[in-house]
Amino acid sequence: MNRQKSFENEKPSLFLVPTPIGNLNEMTPRAVEVLNSVDVIACEDTRTSGQLLKHFEIHKRLIAYQNFNEDSSAKGILNLLSQGQNVALISDAGYPLINDPGQRIVTEAAAAGYNVIPLSGCSAMLDGLVASGLVAQPFIFIGFLPSSSHERKKKMQEYRSYPMTMIFYEAPHRITKMLEDCLEVFGDRKCCLARELTKVHEEFLRGTVKELLEVSEELKGEMVVIMDGNHDDYSKDVDYGMILSKVNENVALGMTKSEAIRHVAAETGFSKNKIYELVHSKEN
Repeated sequence: MNRQKSFENEKPSLFLVPTPIGNLNEMTPRAVEVLNSVDVIACEDTRTSGQLLKHFEIHKRLIAYQNFNEDSSAKGILNLLSQGQNVALISDAGYPLINDPGQRIVTEAAAAGYNVIPLSGCSAMLDGLVASGLVAQPFIFIGFLPSSSHERKKKMQEYRSYPMTMIFYEAPHRITKMLEDCLEVFGDRKCCLARELTKVHEEFLRGTVKELLEVSEELKGEMVVIMDGNHDDYSKDVDYGMILSKVNENVALGMTKSEAIRHVAAETGFSKNKIYELVHSKEN
């Protein structure tokens, strides 16, 4: 298991720094502070980011990190980290990894044992996701599960076959029981537990469910659990009754049948065509 105590070690760090989508006044003081403190800033477009940095009087070396050169750029950033340099990854606008480059370097930097530190400050869900080392997109945000084990496992069963990364919130006094239920329902999947995000005791525990259970009793603070999706041929495990029920619920709320099918396909990751076939087979 990879256990990262973000601010309690002197390892080189990769900072994931969100940038304003329009209004530059939304740039946070911490983001400016971090960009001023790192050795190198990796960005999508040096011209676009150059304007942002100029506005905040930040003078740092810029390197390009784009979708088409992720392989070579990731190697370059890993090399910088290996030399003891700190690197910030920014997007032209928004959060790295969320419809923007960054997945490759985050996965490799975390696996290599370097700190990967997110900076949004206002969204535990996104902070946990982008720094987890798991595939950031597609994802489904679930939030808090029911407090009783029976109801929690029942709700987990709805998500057991989903192929996308899942994000849960959990309280420290329930984390062990929640992980035990995860092990029973999801199996020993890869996951990441992020706790005390952006605080002095921020920590990321990256491993498997069993590995997290070995230390879960000692953990404190508000927690985000990021769980790998089901990458098997999950269609055989799909609860077709649940899929059909979700379509009918959305139709009852006023959606057309086509809208409801598209909505459920986006929510569950299940094929839109398969849902269409399922709905119309029940009508015939």
